[in-house]
Amino acid sequence: MAEDIEEQEESLFEAPPMAEQERMIEAVLFATSEPITLKELESRMPHGCDAGEAMVHLRKRYEGRGVQVVRVGDGYAMRTAADLGFLMQKETVEVRKLSRAAIETLAIIAYHQPVTRAEIEEIRGVSVSRGTVDQLLELEWIRFGRRKMTPGRPVTFVVTQGFLDHFGLENARDLPGLKELRAAGLLENRPPPGTMPLLGDGEDEEESTEGQSELFED
Repeated sequence: MAEDIEEQEESLFEAPPMAEQERMIEAVLFATSEPITLKELESRMPHGCDAGEAMVHLRKRYEGRGVQVVRVGDGYAMRTAADLGFLMQKETVEVRKLSRAAIETLAIIAYHQPVTRAEIEEIRGVSVSRGTVDQLLELEWIRFGRRKMTPGRPVTFVVTQGFLDHFGLENARDLPGLKELRAAGLLENRPPPGTMPLLGDGEDEEESTEGQSELFED
């Protein structure tokens, strides 16, 4: 009798088989519209589960399928395979395009984050209106970052997980580089004298921020 009780107590703390852990993660991802982190997944699962290992197996199982498990920032989500996106075109809601100022501001934040308003204005060469920043905040494509350790402790801006998700990026490092943008014909103009480049060095530093902003118009 004592042995039976000990076995029952041990079973309460024994993690489910890995296949069952995969099913749990699959169920949560299927029902969640927003990306969810491994830590959040593990908090919902029984004691002893390894969400990280289960996620590796689950992503492998979905490789090549119409729906895939993708990483978005620190989280994971189920998304339609990129090559099948055309099937969803009729379901796509057309939204109003961002103003040129908003596009340029968003591009600068994406490539320079964390960046202050003053730094954005220095790069653009013109002031940034409060409405432009408010619009990007309302879209939840940017958010406030940590304050900079400079006089006045100005607040910084960074792109959000929603921005990465919208553009199909795992993180900001996946943004196209200058060579890719130039090859796509998006970097043809040079910036006005005194403006700062978006990124790069040497010859690349002279490329125009105006061209790079076009990345976000599609």
